[in-house]
Amino acid sequence: MSSIATPDWSTLPAPEDDGAARHLPGLRMPAIALAASDGAIVDLSRLRGLTVVYAYPRTGQPGEPNPDGWEAIPGARGCTPQTCAFRDLFAELRSLGVSHLFGLSTQDTRYQREAAERLHLPFAILSDAALALTRALRLPTFETHGMTLLRRLTFIVRGGVIEHVFYPVFPPDQNAGEVAAWLKARDHAD
Repeated sequence: MSSIATPDWSTLPAPEDDGAARHLPGLRMPAIALAASDGAIVDLSRLRGLTVVYAYPRTGQPGEPNPDGWEAIPGARGCTPQTCAFRDLFAELRSLGVSHLFGLSTQDTRYQREAAERLHLPFAILSDAALALTRALRLPTFETHGMTLLRRLTFIVRGGVIEHVFYPVFPPDQNAGEVAAWLKARDHAD
């Protein structure tokens, strides 16, 4: 597994809760087929059990610089640390009842496949390059350098309905742990 340097989050602008995800809890997932980095086609509305989807702007590639101004966009930095945290907590999330775990971005599957292989992910990344799911759920986005990118958020789906949303997510490398803690607390409340 690759070792990823964690940024000093205190030096980066934190995203604020702009209310752009408040409408999501309780929504039924639309029937939209998304290409996955493992070659599968996934329709989140048809999955049984508990599904966790973490949406992120974009993963970078080694040796290629981020777009100009990337560090100044609140919440843009941290896709790889967030993904690695979900990778590292994958077994724990499964033990907490998560049947399906996916990353989600607007990058194409070729780009995502490289990241999934390089980071040794035990789960797939879903591509919403056509923005079909993004538009249907009105997911929060931002635009930079001609790209429409997702703002970082994580949603938990049960029986095709969004049960809970983490938004905004910051720092990104703590998100997987927050999801695990929420699942543990929810299980104790039941």
